[in-house]
Amino acid sequence: MKNFISIKDLTKEDMLKVLDTADRLLKEPNPHLLEGKIVASLFFEPSTRTRLSFTSAAYRTGAKVLGFESPDATSLKKGETLRDTIKMVEAYSDVIVMRHKIEGAARFAAAVSKHPIINAGDGANEHPSQTLLDLFTIRQQIGRLENIKIAFVGDLKYGRTVHSLARALILFSPEFYFVAPDSIQIPDYILKELDNLNIKYHICSEYDSILSEIDVLYMTRIQKERFDDVEEYNKVSGIYKIKREDIEGKCKDHMIILHPLPRVDEIDIDVDESKHALYFKQAANGVPVREAMYAIALATSQIDGNKENLDDVIINAEIVCKNPKCITHFEKTENKVIERKYGKYCYYCGKEIK
Repeated sequence: MKNFISIKDLTKEDMLKVLDTADRLLKEPNPHLLEGKIVASLFFEPSTRTRLSFTSAAYRTGAKVLGFESPDATSLKKGETLRDTIKMVEAYSDVIVMRHKIEGAARFAAAVSKHPIINAGDGANEHPSQTLLDLFTIRQQIGRLENIKIAFVGDLKYGRTVHSLARALILFSPEFYFVAPDSIQIPDYILKELDNLNIKYHICSEYDSILSEIDVLYMTRIQKERFDDVEEYNKVSGIYKIKREDIEGKCKDHMIILHPLPRVDEIDIDVDESKHALYFKQAANGVPVREAMYAIALATSQIDGNKENLDDVIINAEIVCKNPKCITHFEKTENKVIERKYGKYCYYCGKEIK
Protein backbone atom coordinates (compact mmCIF):
# COMPACT_ATOMS: atom_id res chain seq x y z
CA MET A 1 0.00 0.00 0.00
CA LYS A 2 1.28 3.46 -0.88
CA ASN A 3 -0.21 6.80 0.17
CA PHE A 4 0.28 9.97 -1.85
CA ILE A 5 -0.06 12.70 0.77
CA SER A 6 2.84 15.11 0.25
CA ILE A 7 5.35 15.37 -2.55
CA LYS A 8 7.99 15.46 0.19
CA ASP A 9 7.20 11.82 0.96
CA LEU A 10 8.63 10.82 -2.42
CA THR A 11 12.26 10.37 -3.36
CA LYS A 12 13.58 11.50 -6.72
CA GLU A 13 13.52 7.86 -7.83
CA ASP A 14 9.89 7.53 -6.66
CA MET A 15 8.83 10.51 -8.75
CA LEU A 16 10.61 9.22 -11.83
CA LYS A 17 8.96 5.83 -11.32
CA VAL A 18 5.53 7.50 -11.39
CA LEU A 19 6.44 9.46 -14.54
CA ASP A 20 7.85 6.38 -16.28
CA THR A 21 4.78 4.34 -15.37
CA ALA A 22 2.52 7.12 -16.68
CA ASP A 23 4.51 7.30 -19.89
CA ARG A 24 4.15 3.55 -20.38
CA LEU A 25 0.39 3.66 -19.72
CA LEU A 26 0.00 6.55 -22.15
CA LYS A 27 1.73 4.57 -24.88
CA GLU A 28 0.35 1.15 -23.90
CA PRO A 29 -3.09 1.51 -22.26
CA ASN A 30 -4.09 -1.28 -19.87
CA PRO A 31 -7.88 -1.39 -19.40
CA HIS A 32 -7.60 -4.38 -17.03
CA LEU A 33 -4.91 -3.00 -14.72
CA LEU A 34 -7.29 -2.26 -11.82
CA GLU A 35 -10.08 -4.64 -12.72
CA GLY A 36 -12.09 -5.57 -9.62
CA LYS A 37 -10.93 -2.52 -7.65
CA ILE A 38 -13.17 0.27 -6.32
CA VAL A 39 -12.04 3.88 -6.05
CA ALA A 40 -13.72 6.16 -3.48
CA SER A 41 -13.76 9.74 -4.77
CA LEU A 42 -14.37 12.14 -1.86
CA PHE A 43 -14.43 15.79 -2.89
CA PHE A 44 -15.20 18.12 -0.03
CA GLU A 45 -14.21 21.09 -2.25
CA PRO A 46 -15.21 21.95 -5.84
CA SER A 47 -13.12 20.45 -8.63
CA THR A 48 -13.36 19.91 -12.36
CA ARG A 49 -10.03 18.68 -13.78
CA THR A 50 -8.78 16.79 -10.73
CA ARG A 51 -12.03 14.96 -9.99
CA LEU A 52 -12.81 14.11 -13.61
CA SER A 53 -9.27 13.02 -14.47
CA PHE A 54 -9.09 10.75 -11.40
CA THR A 55 -12.44 9.28 -12.46
CA SER A 56 -11.32 8.89 -16.06
CA ALA A 57 -8.06 7.25 -14.91
CA ALA A 58 -10.05 4.74 -12.87
CA TYR A 59 -12.39 3.86 -15.73
CA ARG A 60 -9.53 3.58 -18.23
CA THR A 61 -7.77 1.04 -16.00
CA GLY A 62 -10.84 -1.07 -15.26
CA ALA A 63 -11.77 0.19 -11.78
CA LYS A 64 -15.20 1.29 -10.58
CA VAL A 65 -15.84 4.62 -8.84
CA LEU A 66 -18.13 5.68 -6.01
CA GLY A 67 -18.21 8.87 -3.99
CA PHE A 68 -19.42 12.46 -3.96
CA GLU A 69 -18.47 15.82 -5.41
CA SER A 70 -19.88 17.96 -2.59
CA PRO A 71 -20.13 17.44 1.18
CA ASP A 72 -23.67 18.88 1.09
CA ALA A 73 -25.13 15.47 0.24
CA THR A 74 -23.26 13.58 2.96
CA SER A 75 -23.56 12.91 6.68
CA LEU A 76 -21.13 15.74 7.32
CA LYS A 77 -24.24 17.91 7.26
CA LYS A 78 -25.39 15.89 10.27
CA GLY A 79 -22.13 16.46 12.13
CA GLU A 80 -20.18 13.34 11.17
CA THR A 81 -16.41 13.69 11.65
CA LEU A 82 -13.86 13.16 8.92
CA ARG A 83 -12.46 10.27 10.97
CA ASP A 84 -15.80 8.43 10.86
CA THR A 85 -16.33 9.22 7.19
CA ILE A 86 -12.96 7.68 6.30
CA LYS A 87 -13.56 4.60 8.48
CA MET A 88 -16.87 3.97 6.75
CA VAL A 89 -15.65 4.62 3.20
CA GLU A 90 -12.67 2.29 3.59
CA ALA A 91 -15.17 -0.57 4.01
CA TYR A 92 -16.62 0.19 0.57
CA SER A 93 -13.45 0.74 -1.47
CA ASP A 94 -9.82 -0.18 -2.15
CA VAL A 95 -8.29 3.31 -2.48
CA ILE A 96 -9.53 6.76 -1.43
CA VAL A 97 -8.99 9.94 -3.43
CA MET A 98 -9.78 12.97 -1.29
CA ARG A 99 -9.89 16.74 -1.69
CA HIS A 100 -10.56 18.75 1.45
CA LYS A 101 -10.53 22.42 2.41
CA ILE A 102 -8.75 21.75 5.72
CA GLU A 103 -4.95 21.68 5.62
CA GLY A 104 -3.52 18.41 6.84
CA ALA A 105 -6.77 16.51 6.23
CA ALA A 106 -5.06 14.05 3.88
CA ARG A 107 -2.28 13.25 6.37
CA PHE A 108 -4.94 12.72 9.04
CA ALA A 109 -6.99 10.47 6.74
CA ALA A 110 -3.93 8.35 5.99
CA ALA A 111 -3.42 7.77 9.70
CA VAL A 112 -7.03 6.63 10.07
CA SER A 113 -7.49 4.53 6.92
CA LYS A 114 -6.39 0.95 6.26
CA HIS A 115 -6.46 1.67 2.53
CA PRO A 116 -4.23 4.04 0.54
CA ILE A 117 -5.11 7.74 0.50
CA ILE A 118 -4.36 9.95 -2.50
CA ASN A 119 -4.36 13.64 -1.63
CA ALA A 120 -6.24 15.55 -4.34
CA GLY A 121 -5.53 18.84 -2.55
CA ASP A 122 -5.84 19.83 1.11
CA GLY A 123 -6.64 23.51 1.48
CA ALA A 124 -3.66 25.73 0.71
CA ASN A 125 -1.23 22.99 1.70
CA GLU A 126 -0.28 20.50 -1.05
CA HIS A 127 -1.45 18.90 -4.30
CA PRO A 128 0.91 16.01 -5.14
CA SER A 129 -0.99 14.61 -8.13
CA GLN A 130 -0.93 18.03 -9.80
CA THR A 131 2.80 18.22 -9.15
CA LEU A 132 3.44 14.84 -10.74
CA LEU A 133 1.51 15.77 -13.87
CA ASP A 134 3.40 19.10 -13.95
CA LEU A 135 6.69 17.20 -13.83
CA PHE A 136 5.43 14.82 -16.50
CA THR A 137 4.54 17.74 -18.78
CA ILE A 138 7.84 19.55 -18.23
CA ARG A 139 9.85 16.41 -19.00
CA GLN A 140 7.64 15.59 -21.98
CA GLN A 141 7.96 19.06 -23.53
CA ILE A 142 11.44 20.22 -22.55
CA GLY A 143 13.09 16.81 -22.40
CA ARG A 144 14.52 17.10 -18.91
CA LEU A 145 13.78 18.01 -15.30
CA GLU A 146 17.32 18.86 -14.26
CA ASN A 147 18.45 22.51 -14.08
CA ILE A 148 15.06 23.99 -14.99
CA LYS A 149 14.56 27.72 -14.53
CA ILE A 150 10.93 28.28 -13.59
CA ALA A 151 8.94 31.41 -12.72
CA PHE A 152 5.90 30.99 -10.48
CA VAL A 153 3.48 33.89 -10.98
CA GLY A 154 0.39 34.89 -9.01
CA ASP A 155 -0.94 33.51 -5.75
CA LEU A 156 2.15 31.94 -4.19
CA LYS A 157 0.98 32.23 -0.58
CA TYR A 158 -2.10 30.04 -0.94
CA GLY A 159 -1.10 28.19 -4.12
CA ARG A 160 -0.79 24.54 -3.09
CA THR A 161 0.29 23.61 -6.62
CA VAL A 162 3.21 26.02 -6.32
CA HIS A 163 4.22 24.71 -2.90
CA SER A 164 4.23 21.10 -4.07
CA LEU A 165 5.98 21.70 -7.41
CA ALA A 166 8.72 23.81 -5.81
CA ARG A 167 9.37 21.05 -3.27
CA ALA A 168 9.52 18.42 -6.02
CA LEU A 169 11.88 20.38 -8.25
CA ILE A 170 14.28 20.85 -5.31
CA LEU A 171 15.57 17.37 -6.18
CA PHE A 172 16.46 18.41 -9.75
CA SER A 173 18.78 21.43 -9.18
CA PRO A 174 16.32 24.17 -10.21
CA GLU A 175 16.42 27.95 -10.17
CA PHE A 176 13.22 29.62 -8.99
CA TYR A 177 11.69 33.03 -9.68
CA PHE A 178 8.81 33.83 -7.31
CA VAL A 179 6.70 36.57 -8.88
CA ALA A 180 3.96 38.00 -6.65
CA PRO A 181 2.96 41.04 -4.58
CA ASP A 182 4.37 40.98 -1.04
CA SER A 183 1.00 40.04 0.48
CA ILE A 184 0.81 36.75 -1.45
CA GLN A 185 4.49 35.92 -1.91
CA ILE A 186 5.89 32.46 -1.33
CA PRO A 187 5.69 31.54 2.40
CA ASP A 188 8.79 31.85 4.57
CA TYR A 189 8.65 28.19 5.55
CA ILE A 190 9.16 27.24 1.89
CA LEU A 191 12.09 29.65 1.61
CA LYS A 192 13.68 28.14 4.71
CA GLU A 193 13.61 24.74 3.02
CA LEU A 194 15.25 26.23 -0.07
CA ASP A 195 17.89 28.05 1.99
CA ASN A 196 18.69 24.86 3.90
CA LEU A 197 19.38 23.08 0.60
CA ASN A 198 21.16 26.03 -1.05
CA ILE A 199 18.58 26.25 -3.83
CA LYS A 200 18.89 29.42 -5.89
CA TYR A 201 15.79 31.64 -6.00
CA HIS A 202 14.72 35.21 -6.75
CA ILE A 203 11.87 37.22 -5.21
CA CYS A 204 10.26 39.37 -7.92
CA SER A 205 7.25 41.60 -8.43
CA GLU A 206 7.08 41.33 -12.25
CA TYR A 207 8.08 38.77 -14.87
CA ASP A 208 8.83 40.89 -17.97
CA SER A 209 12.55 41.15 -17.29
CA ILE A 210 13.04 37.41 -16.70
CA LEU A 211 11.13 35.99 -19.71
CA SER A 212 14.38 35.51 -21.65
CA GLU A 213 15.87 33.54 -18.73
CA ILE A 214 13.23 30.94 -17.90
CA ASP A 215 12.22 27.55 -19.27
CA VAL A 216 8.79 27.44 -17.63
CA LEU A 217 6.29 30.21 -16.86
CA TYR A 218 3.90 28.79 -14.27
CA MET A 219 0.86 31.03 -14.00
CA THR A 220 -1.72 30.77 -11.21
CA ARG A 221 -4.97 32.54 -10.50
CA ILE A 222 -5.48 34.70 -7.42
CA GLN A 223 -7.67 32.42 -5.29
CA LYS A 224 -10.48 34.51 -3.87
CA GLU A 225 -11.77 31.58 -1.78
CA ARG A 226 -8.52 31.45 0.23
CA PHE A 227 -8.69 35.06 1.47
CA ASP A 228 -10.22 35.81 4.85
CA ASP A 229 -10.54 39.50 3.92
CA VAL A 230 -12.15 40.32 0.56
CA GLU A 231 -10.48 43.74 0.59
CA GLU A 232 -7.07 42.06 0.60
CA TYR A 233 -8.15 40.01 -2.39
CA ASN A 234 -9.35 43.10 -4.25
CA LYS A 235 -5.92 44.71 -3.82
CA VAL A 236 -4.20 41.94 -5.82
CA SER A 237 -6.98 40.67 -8.09
CA GLY A 238 -6.03 40.96 -11.77
CA ILE A 239 -2.51 42.14 -11.05
CA TYR A 240 -0.93 39.77 -13.59
CA LYS A 241 -2.37 39.34 -17.07
CA ILE A 242 -0.47 38.02 -20.06
CA LYS A 243 -1.32 38.33 -23.73
CA ARG A 244 0.33 36.69 -26.70
CA GLU A 245 2.13 39.90 -27.58
CA ASP A 246 3.68 39.97 -24.11
CA ILE A 247 5.62 36.76 -24.63
CA GLU A 248 6.24 36.03 -28.29
CA GLY A 249 9.72 37.08 -29.36
CA LYS A 250 10.61 37.88 -25.75
CA CYS A 251 11.11 34.37 -24.34
CA LYS A 252 13.17 31.30 -25.10
CA ASP A 253 11.94 29.36 -28.12
CA HIS A 254 11.29 26.26 -25.98
CA MET A 255 9.68 28.06 -23.04
CA ILE A 256 6.35 26.60 -21.97
CA ILE A 257 3.45 28.22 -20.14
CA LEU A 258 1.75 26.04 -17.54
CA HIS A 259 -1.30 26.72 -15.38
CA PRO A 260 -3.04 24.33 -12.95
CA LEU A 261 -6.37 25.83 -14.03
CA PRO A 262 -9.00 27.14 -13.77
CA ARG A 263 -7.91 30.49 -15.12
CA VAL A 264 -9.84 33.68 -14.61
CA ASP A 265 -8.21 36.57 -16.46
CA GLU A 266 -4.48 35.97 -15.92
CA ILE A 267 -3.96 34.38 -19.36
CA ASP A 268 -5.73 35.92 -22.34
CA ILE A 269 -7.37 33.41 -24.69
CA ASP A 270 -5.16 34.68 -27.54
CA VAL A 271 -2.25 32.92 -25.77
CA ASP A 272 -4.00 29.58 -26.32
CA GLU A 273 -2.86 29.45 -29.95
CA SER A 274 0.77 30.13 -29.07
CA LYS A 275 3.20 27.22 -29.27
CA HIS A 276 4.23 28.12 -25.71
CA ALA A 277 0.77 27.41 -24.27
CA LEU A 278 0.77 23.91 -22.77
CA TYR A 279 -1.86 24.20 -20.02
CA PHE A 280 -4.54 22.16 -21.80
CA LYS A 281 -2.01 19.45 -22.63
CA GLN A 282 -0.92 19.67 -19.01
CA ALA A 283 -4.50 19.01 -17.86
CA ALA A 284 -4.84 16.06 -20.26
CA ASN A 285 -1.67 14.54 -18.82
CA GLY A 286 -3.51 14.21 -15.53
CA VAL A 287 -5.12 10.98 -16.77
CA PRO A 288 -2.01 8.80 -17.37
CA VAL A 289 -0.29 10.24 -14.31
CA ARG A 290 -3.25 9.42 -12.08
CA GLU A 291 -3.48 5.97 -13.66
CA ALA A 292 0.13 5.47 -12.55
CA MET A 293 -0.67 6.71 -9.04
CA TYR A 294 -3.51 4.19 -8.74
CA ALA A 295 -1.23 1.40 -9.94
CA ILE A 296 1.40 2.28 -7.35
CA ALA A 297 -1.06 2.93 -4.51
CA LEU A 298 -2.61 -0.50 -5.09
CA ALA A 299 0.79 -2.18 -5.52
CA THR A 300 0.36 -3.24 -9.14
CA SER A 301 3.53 -1.18 -9.61
CA GLN A 302 6.09 -0.51 -6.89
CA ILE A 303 8.08 2.44 -5.57
CA ASP A 304 10.41 2.47 -2.61
CA GLY A 305 8.28 4.29 -0.07
CA ASN A 306 8.30 7.37 2.12
CA LYS A 307 11.30 9.66 2.13
CA GLU A 308 10.22 11.61 5.22
CA ASN A 309 12.42 10.67 8.18
CA LEU A 310 9.85 9.57 10.74
CA ASP A 311 12.54 9.62 13.44
CA ASP A 312 12.12 13.39 13.37
CA VAL A 313 8.43 13.16 14.30
CA ILE A 314 7.68 13.61 17.99
CA ILE A 315 4.49 13.79 20.01
CA ASN A 316 4.59 16.89 22.15
CA ALA A 317 1.57 18.00 24.14
CA GLU A 318 3.22 21.36 24.82
CA ILE A 319 3.52 22.38 21.18
CA VAL A 320 0.30 23.19 19.33
CA CYS A 321 -0.08 24.11 15.65
CA LYS A 322 -1.12 27.76 15.41
CA ASN A 323 -2.54 27.43 11.89
CA PRO A 324 -6.33 27.93 12.38
CA LYS A 325 -7.00 26.01 9.15
CA CYS A 326 -5.09 22.93 10.28
CA ILE A 327 -6.89 19.63 10.82
CA THR A 328 -5.67 19.61 14.44
CA HIS A 329 -8.31 22.26 15.21
CA PHE A 330 -11.15 20.19 13.70
CA GLU A 331 -10.42 16.56 14.61
CA LYS A 332 -8.95 14.76 17.59
CA THR A 333 -5.32 14.12 16.68
CA GLU A 334 -2.03 13.30 18.30
CA ASN A 335 0.11 16.39 18.78
CA LYS A 336 2.75 15.44 16.24
CA VAL A 337 5.61 17.81 15.47
CA ILE A 338 8.43 17.43 12.95
CA GLU A 339 11.72 18.78 14.25
CA ARG A 340 14.20 19.95 11.66
CA LYS A 341 17.43 21.84 12.19
CA TYR A 342 15.80 25.02 10.90
CA GLY A 343 12.58 24.84 12.91
CA LYS A 344 9.60 22.89 14.20
CA TYR A 345 6.73 22.04 11.84
CA CYS A 346 3.24 20.61 12.19
CA TYR A 347 3.15 16.96 11.11
CA TYR A 348 -0.27 17.42 9.51
CA CYS A 349 -0.34 20.78 7.71
CA GLY A 350 3.40 21.35 7.43
CA LYS A 351 3.28 24.91 8.74
CA GLU A 352 6.07 26.20 10.96
CA ILE A 353 5.34 26.25 14.67
CA LYS A 354 6.95 29.32 16.22
